[in-house]
Formats: sequence, C-alpha cells, structure tokens
Amino acid sequence: MRLNADFSERVVVRPDDYRWVDSPAPGVERMMLDRIGEEVARATSLVRYAPLSSFPAHVHGGGEEFLVLEGEFGDEHRNYPQGTYVRNPIGTEHAPRIGAQGCTIFVKLCQFEEDDTESVVVDTRMVKPDFECAPGVEMTILHRFGEETVYLVRWTPGTPFNARVYPGGAEMLVLEGSFSDEHGHYPAGTWVRYPDGSRHEPFTKNEGAASYVKTGHLPPAR
Repeated sequence: MRLNADFSERVVVRPDDYRWVDSPAPGVERMMLDRIGEEVARATSLVRYAPLSSFPAHVHGGGEEFLVLEGEFGDEHRNYPQGTYVRNPIGTEHAPRIGAQGCTIFVKLCQFEEDDTESVVVDTRMVKPDFECAPGVEMTILHRFGEETVYLVRWTPGTPFNARVYPGGAEMLVLEGSFSDEHGHYPAGTWVRYPDGSRHEPFTKNEGAASYVKTGHLPPAR
C-alpha cells in the first residue's frame, strides 16, 4: 500500500476526511494518514482502541512514536494517560492492552534513525514551555535528534507568527482550537504535512491552538 507516499507533496487531512478501517485486532481501528507498506509499514496513523481491547505483542523494527489523544493507553510496562508522548526505539516490543475507557492515539511507525535509541515518556500536561518563540507562541520540546525536532506549540487567540520555512519538511496535528495560514484553515484533529522547503505564515483567530509539530524529518532523499 502507498498512501500519501510522495513526500514532496503538501497533504491536509481534516476530521471530515477521516475513514476508519479495521486492524487485524478486534476493536482496533485505524485512520491512515500516510503509509508505505502493508501490515508492517512506514506509517502515520490515528489508532482508535475500543474499551478493553488489546493488540498482539509485536516488535517495532523501525521504532514507534505516539501521543495519547484520548483515554488511556496501556501495555505490560505501564499506563499512559491522555497527553502522554512516548518513543519506543528500534527493536522494542510490547503488547497494548486498553482499559474500560478506551483510547485514541496518534502514532508513527518505522521512522527512527538507527542511532536514535532514547526511550522517551513525557506527560505533556505536567511540563512547562521551554521558551516563547514569538509573542503569544510557546514551545515545549519533546525530543530532538539530528535534524529532527518534535515539540508542542501553544498559541494564544489572535496571534500572528512570522513566515516559517521548513528545511527537511514538517508535519502538524492540531490538538486543540484551530490555526490558519495563507493556504487554509485547520480545526482540531487536522493533520498537515509540509514538504521540504515549504513556507507559510500561520496565525490564530479567536480560540487559539495547541499542536503537535515535527520538523526536519522529510528531506528529499527520503
């Protein structure tokens, strides 16, 4: 399968575009955002777990990164409440098991550099911003390796931002509120991927926004 597999193209997926499909495990559905491969794939997805569902034990041959959007995700190692950001390096293994409230996660598979071996668990509800990158725009860095940076950005309402250029590309998942740029408007739940060298001028209106952002991970060679 190849879905949004040309990383030189800008891609926008809004909640109205969601099409959930069943996974091999009962009670586990996926909304595929980009994908190269079949069941084992380089993939970016939303995954929705029904209450008390589970997924068989598996090894992450290319690493796993996820953010818990709703509910609580669990495995044999621990439970991860809403807002938890996790990185499981290449070669790690686990068996997801979900509690009575179910959960939804944003997950990226098979996208780690071989030397990126740090395990990461961050409760984003508990961390303070690292810095204010512009008036009204706060940034919290979750992980950095090589050219890649993962962070949360929070915008106060009515905030403009200077033009942004993304060497190595960028992707964003809007977690709360909404933001806009010269290309369109992006409500909560929207996923946007910007190719290498993209430029835009983002801003918020009345409600502000919070977004997951990753930059520097989509150079042309990939």
